Amino acid sequence: MEFVILNTGAKMPIEGFGVFQVPDAAVCEQAVYDAIKTGYRLIDTAQAYMNEEAVGKAVNRAIADGIAKREELFITTKVWVSNMKTEDTAYESVKTSFAKLGLDYVDLILLHQPMGDYFAAYRGITKAYKEGIVKAIGVSNFYPAILANLCENVEIMPAVNQVELHPFFTQDSAITLMKEYGIAPQAWGPLAEGRHGIFTHPVLTEIGAKYGKTAAQIALKWNAQRGVSILPKSVHVERMEQNFNIWDFTLSDEDIQKITALDLGHSEIVDHSDPAFVKMINGFKI
Repeated sequence: MEFVILNTGAKMPIEGFGVFQVPDAAVCEQAVYDAIKTGYRLIDTAQAYMNEEAVGKAVNRAIADGIAKREELFITTKVWVSNMKTEDTAYESVKTSFAKLGLDYVDLILLHQPMGDYFAAYRGITKAYKEGIVKAIGVSNFYPAILANLCENVEIMPAVNQVELHPFFTQDSAITLMKEYGIAPQAWGPLAEGRHGIFTHPVLTEIGAKYGKTAAQIALKWNAQRGVSILPKSVHVERMEQNFNIWDFTLSDEDIQKITALDLGHSEIVDHSDPAFVKMINGFKI
């Protein structure tokens, strides 16, 4: 495994395991346990995923079974918009997440969306960071203008910005801005949530044939090779292993250029500029 060094000095694995849209507790717990057994050490959840308890059970079971030590694991969760009303509501929601996870601390906590009173909420997670119960803080889905405004007005710089990043939405300028502020880019949906025929895409498949890899492995490696942390998801062990098996080859500059040329310049998954989407997110309470 390769690592990203955060602006806190902490080491975050470049590849992790995500549990978005795995709400069934038993399925989620087994998937996370299997992922840790496979070798994943970064586990990403969120209050809005409704599976923090299952993630915590899997993590603690893996530790009890001697598969990994707590200090070897990097656990991330996120504060949801309905908890981003005040500094106190954000801070208290962090402690609620700890209780659900059954952990004394988390390695990273993010504000899930650039909505609600995110400045007040950021002060709330900053308080948790100062107390040492959170090892790093950051944001998710903060597009460039909003990220810049946040960074210019906070005491402690975000360590991570988790956004949509895959070959069809490369967000090069957003990554450049993150690096200006010393923020590590992290990809949700690194496989484009299965869109664009990514698993059989001719460009990715052709490149994969050179290395004996699948189109999905090529897409993951492309992001990792440009320093982006990736969070693939699967409940199937075989796919988990396949997604994890990307560290024995290096894409050429020509490969990188061909993959980057697939960029559409916009998301086809979510539009944060759509008022209807903003209303929907603000209306979802947890």
